Amino acid sequence: VPIVAAKNAVAQPMIATVQYDIKRVLAYSTMSQIGYMILAVGVGAYAAGTFHFITHAFFKALLFMAAGIVIHNLGGQQDVRKMGGLARRMPLAFWTFLVGTLAISGIPPFAGFFSKDAIFDQLLALGHPVLWAFAVATALLTAYYMFRLLFLTFSGDFRGDHEPHADRSTSMIVPTVTLAVLSLVG
Repeated sequence: VPIVAAKNAVAQPMIATVQYDIKRVLAYSTMSQIGYMILAVGVGAYAAGTFHFITHAFFKALLFMAAGIVIHNLGGQQDVRKMGGLARRMPLAFWTFLVGTLAISGIPPFAGFFSKDAIFDQLLALGHPVLWAFAVATALLTAYYMFRLLFLTFSGDFRGDHEPHADRSTSMIVPTVTLAVLSLVG
């Protein structure tokens, strides 16, 4: 089980690195993070796997919520090649997506750092250096595709066909900000 989980954890981000649909990137990311969880449980690191399950729930829900704000304000557009420059136009989506990206990338002091580190620590402590290498490779790939997604979506010039709607997602503020806080301290 741990070997299959490690392969899954690495294979999914490889696919995510070449996707242009914002939701597909997040979906492949979810499968990769599930690989992390199963890898931890498969070697007997139940607490680390459960911990990552909980932190992942916070930052992945946050990322999907922020992506939903973007998609809604772009009239259903999901192709990041037709986005760009949205940080100024959609500040709530940008700042919360940034928090989610930092958390899933394992950047301290965000919750994802601590849950991934717990898995790394247990893999080494339980004598699995090869699985540890797979987990570290997955973390690096995750950081790459998530920052790629962030930059394509929010930086540069707007590349879309139609101007985006103003960020009027007031009903999204409380749940999105709550998930951002949980992605930091969860």
